[in-house]
This record gives sequence, C-alpha cells and structure tokens, in this order.
Amino acid sequence: MKFIHMSDIHLAAPGKLVDGIDPAPRLAQALAHIARHHADAARLIITGDLTHWAEPEAYAALKVALKGMPVPVRLMVGNHDTREGFLATFPDHPRDDAGHIQHAEDLPEGRFIYCDTIQPETHAGHFCEPRRAWLAKQLAGTQRAFVFFHHNVLHLGDPATDLLSLNDADQAPLRALLVANRDRIAHIFFGHVHEPLSGTLAGIPFSGVTSTVHQTIPNLSPSLMSGMGPLEPSYRVVLIRGEDVVIHQIPFAWEGEVIWHGGSWQDWVEKA
Repeated sequence: MKFIHMSDIHLAAPGKLVDGIDPAPRLAQALAHIARHHADAARLIITGDLTHWAEPEAYAALKVALKGMPVPVRLMVGNHDTREGFLATFPDHPRDDAGHIQHAEDLPEGRFIYCDTIQPETHAGHFCEPRRAWLAKQLAGTQRAFVFFHHNVLHLGDPATDLLSLNDADQAPLRALLVANRDRIAHIFFGHVHEPLSGTLAGIPFSGVTSTVHQTIPNLSPSLMSGMGPLEPSYRVVLIRGEDVVIHQIPFAWEGEVIWHGGSWQDWVEKA
C-alpha cells in the first residue's frame, strides 16, 4: 500500500501571502505532482494547518483545489484552523460524539486513526480525557494501527518548538495510552513542526513531515525563538510493505538539474 503524508499547507484567502509566500501555488504544485506520479496512492492525508488564518475563503480554496484529485483525501485540523471554520466548508466531515474532528477507518493494512489535537486560541496541542478515551477505543478494536496527529506528541529537544508541542499535562496520559498499545501501533505521524523528523516514542516509530510553505530550522540551544525559512517544500510517500513501513521524502518543487545514475559498478568508475 502507498499513501501520501502532507502537512501545514497554510492556505490564506486568495492573493494573500504568508510570510512572503503565496501558499496556493505551492499546494497546486504538490497536488499536481501527486496526481502525475502517485495517482495509485490509497490516501492523501493532510495533517492540519489547512489554513493560516482560518478564513472562509481559504477553506473554500482548499475545497476547490482538491476537486478532481485521483487520490482519496483525508483532512485533519491544526492549531491555525478552527473547527467551526472547517466544518462550515466541509460539513459532512466525520467527527466524534463530542464534536472533535477525529475519526478512524479500516484498510487492509490496518486501522488509520486521525486525531484532533487543537484547542481554541492556543498553538499548543491538547488531547483531553474524552479524546484519549476515544483513541483507546479505536486502538482496542484493531491489531495494527497507524495514528495521525497534527501536533508532535512528545518533546523534540528544540526549546521553542517544545513550547508548542502537545501540552505537558496531556503528554503523560497520552504516552501511557500509547505505550499500553505499543504492540498495536505500527507508526505515529504528525506535522506542525515544519521539519523532517524521525525517531521513536517509547519504542514506537514516529515521523514528522515538512510544510509546503516554510520550513523550521531546528534551534537546539536554549531559546524562546524558532527560526523558519523558505527552504524547499516536500511531502512524504509512505509504503506499507507487509510488516515494513518505508518513508520517502519528495521535494516536489525542485526544478534544478537531476543527474541520473545507473547502479552498476562501472557507472561509478572515475572517468579519465
């Protein structure tokens, strides 16, 4: 199975720039690249920050941009979104009984669980007891799960970034829930941080993906400031191959030279 992980597209009302970049052409370029090269993907999963200022026009632009995509799309909200704004444009999107924009679906490779980590008027993540109870139920009902969050659910060692992670009060009980289901969880995916990340949470593999707009430049020294720049954007192609999960980073906006090499020994022999 192949699926696409994209995050932090930060759409604004048409014509508006986000820190000097128009996010709409970036998204259009990414979607066109996916349609051209990965139309066989089972899902395109966008893990939040669908918009930058939660404007109705931005959500409407997203709906138009996704029309005609050959890949089924799953949308999640991030800290720059609002549930009300999102649902005004996507009223039929599934949510849990408490109104959180989270749901799960069963695919042949396992259960895909899309979690809601937002709280109004804060950029930090939240995952309260009702949300944890919902996740516990989803995990209990499957033998293999792929879990998606917007926020990073553990601290990453970048002090400024860690201020905006899942908040400390919710991190500990969520960690306990994840650890209790460690044998069921094949991988955790998140966005929010705008940088390529990989590691393990108590032995559970996780990965974070870059933005289609600005990228974070990690600052691991003590600081309350986070640096970002207009580095090359990308999305991820995830291959589930039996028990294995393989993740490729795709620099879809690269327009420079590509040098093609063969794999034989002679292809790499120094030429006179």
